[in-house]
Amino acid sequence: MSDWDRFLECVPWFVEPGSAVVVGPVSSWARGPLPGFSELSALLASATVTPVSVAGRPYELLAWGRSDDRRGWLCQPPSRVAGSPAFLERLWAVFGGIVEQFGGPSTLWLNQNEVLTVSASRTSFADVVGQYDWLWTDEKLPLPGEELLPFVTVAIEANGNLTAAHGETGRLVLFAPDHSFDSVTPLPGCPRFSLYSFDAMPDVWSWVESVARDWQAPRS
Repeated sequence: MSDWDRFLECVPWFVEPGSAVVVGPVSSWARGPLPGFSELSALLASATVTPVSVAGRPYELLAWGRSDDRRGWLCQPPSRVAGSPAFLERLWAVFGGIVEQFGGPSTLWLNQNEVLTVSASRTSFADVVGQYDWLWTDEKLPLPGEELLPFVTVAIEANGNLTAAHGETGRLVLFAPDHSFDSVTPLPGCPRFSLYSFDAMPDVWSWVESVARDWQAPRS
């Protein structure tokens, strides 16, 4: 069974009936490492790459593992977006970010619609938080304003929660009005079910590296 067939077996809803699908030849990862992301680089180095077009939209299926234990990510293709945070520009030049996954462990990325994609970064973190201003006004707290503007959305969860990273420092913030996360702490001056930090992952590098490490580990 090919990696694409395994993907469809796990994610049958991704391809809508009647959509044209073109699957290209499989190759090994050949784009080298990503500075600052050693665990992600190691994971990608072990991957095979299957180019796929679905309804005219290009993707790359990255997969790794034993023949009886394949797992992987369906990714957007690499791109170059000038004016974005430096760590995202470097990443997007070789890795376009994740829109689906199959066969992997339960991680913070399991229920995400998009992770580290250009399209996710175009969702204004400050605007989305601003739509929930009542969370702060109900508690008679000032709503965060300009301090949120430097944050760029790096993940969009299926239920609408957002993860964002500061464009310069990489500091990580979770906006989770609908969550059941462990190991998160409300930011000072913020009510429950609003803005959080991850206790063990203060920045985008530790967040990415933690998940990549989990995906490298074989299933027991």
